[in-house]
Amino acid sequence: LGMFTELKFLVPWGHVAAKAWGHSEGHPVLCLHGWLDNANTFDKLIPLLPRDCYYVAMDFSGHGLSSHRPAGCPYHFLDYVTDVRRVVAALQWRRFTLMGHSMGNFSCSCCFISPQFCFLYPEMVDKLILLESLGFLLAPEDTEAWLKSKRKVIDRLLSLEAKPPTPKARSPEAALQRLLEANSHLTAEGGAILLQRGATETPAG
Repeated sequence: LGMFTELKFLVPWGHVAAKAWGHSEGHPVLCLHGWLDNANTFDKLIPLLPRDCYYVAMDFSGHGLSSHRPAGCPYHFLDYVTDVRRVVAALQWRRFTLMGHSMGNFSCSCCFISPQFCFLYPEMVDKLILLESLGFLLAPEDTEAWLKSKRKVIDRLLSLEAKPPTPKARSPEAALQRLLEANSHLTAEGGAILLQRGATETPAG
């Protein structure tokens, strides 16, 4: 397992880079590096692991050979979880093992990201391996609401990215109706005021 191949996965702002060891038919294992590290974190470890697995170690956005996010965009932990979901979708993995490494500070490590992913997508992960981690800490009373809202955000984002942009043209009346449906707190007058600046007039509508 000393030899590896370089991989690239396209994302809206560029690409996510990764290294892969083993045969793609082997059991899939996704490896996540720690804070300010990159996929080379696993260079010495992978050759010591079972040879019947296919190991993919990704560089998170802004790390290693992966593209940086656009200037001014922060790097939130949920964005890293979304990066993992993008890579898994590109690899077409339905179920895999997740291995995350950290420097011991769970609050700013990718071991924090690994448990978050497992929590959001338990049906996709058969095993979770945490190297130097305290795990994912969440108050019990917050669990259900966090799970529902965060998974919805990620799934919706990836769904939108998978569809080619198709701007819809509507009549002013239909545009106002759509705006009011999406924002129940708005009055018709308030919606009309917002549309003056929030809509673009084209020959089609």
